[in-house]
Parts: sequence; C-alpha cells; structure tokens
Amino acid sequence: MKRTRSTTIRLALLAAGMATPAWLALAAPTTPARPDAVERTAAAPADIVARGKYLVTVAGCNDCHTPWKVGPDGPEPDMSRMLSGHPERMELPAPPKLPEGAWVVSVAATNTAWSGPWGVSFTANLTPDLETGLGKWTLRDFAATIRTGRHMGRGRPVLPPMPIRMYKNFTDEDLSAIYSYLRTIPVVKNRVPEPLPLVNADNNRSSEEQTAEAGRMAR
Repeated sequence: MKRTRSTTIRLALLAAGMATPAWLALAAPTTPARPDAVERTAAAPADIVARGKYLVTVAGCNDCHTPWKVGPDGPEPDMSRMLSGHPERMELPAPPKLPEGAWVVSVAATNTAWSGPWGVSFTANLTPDLETGLGKWTLRDFAATIRTGRHMGRGRPVLPPMPIRMYKNFTDEDLSAIYSYLRTIPVVKNRVPEPLPLVNADNNRSSEEQTAEAGRMAR
C-alpha cells in the first residue's frame, strides 16, 4: 500500500503518543513523595550552600540560636542541637528584677532566652523542621523577615537580641545563600515558646505568671 506524506506523519505521531505513557511510568515515583522530600530535591548548588554556611558562621547565628552548654573549656554552643533555638522543655524561673541603672538585660544560661525592656524573647528554631522550624518558609518569607524586621514580613516584630538592623545590610544573594544553607542542616523538632510581653496597666499578670505559662505551653 502506498503511504502518503500525511499518513506517515499521523503514524509517527501515533507512535510517539503510545510511547509517552511508558516514559512517564519510568520517570514518576512509585509512591507519593513526602513534602519534606519534595522540598529537598531542589537543592542549591554546593558553592551557594557553602557561602551560606560561611555567612551563618561569621554572623554569629550559633551564638544565640544554638543552646549553649558547659564544655571542657567553658561555655560553648551545643552543636548536637545546632540552630534549634530555645529548648522547649527548659523550665525557667521568672527573670530577675534588676535595679534601676545601667544593667537592663538578663540572659538564660543557654543564651536562648533574653529578658529586657521589650519583655522576654526566645531564639527561634532555624532548622528545616516542617512544624517547629523553617521547613515551610519560602525564600521570600525569610528575606522579608530580615528586610522588614517582622515575622515572615507581616507578623510580630523580630525582638532583641536579633541584630536585625545590621542584618538588613545583607544582599539578596547573601540571604539566598543563608536560606539555602539552612535548608541543608539537620532537622530538630523543637517548638520554641512565643515571646512574653512586658506587664502593663491592662495586664494584671505578673512576669512570674507569664513565664510559667510559656513553660507550660512549651512542654
């Protein structure tokens, strides 16, 4: 039988269409990927991650976001809990009442809880845990937090001791590298308490009651 040009084209298209499902079957996963696995497949280039690690190190992020312990040479960050924030099971007494004068800040032994004129703040979990860390944050969320000084760019203010005024000077490339590195560090499930406000005329609870409440919420 003599084939026309149009017949040949139709046969070729039909063959391609029949082959497509087989190709898709080989490429598609056999089981649905977990959300965390999907997010980790789009890994940043190694040099970008390395740049982010360098910036996190020299910017002193471990000084506050990694709980401290007493090592052989004195206090040091506990890198087994790297960048996991204030320990959720750590019970704290009320912050000491400082006399009026030059001293205005109190710090917990882990260096992860700070009390001052703003209230009591707890350093955040920066690991990529989906529920208690930055696992669901996008680069836009992360950059907006640094640029605006507000949680995810639209929430509560980022509190001391976070040097947000200095970190605003990071370039977009710096923030992208830091975000990329934070996506690669070990996941630590640790739900950090919400900050505690100062007692004011509209709030009759003492600082002791507020601190105790934060401890109960974290447990």
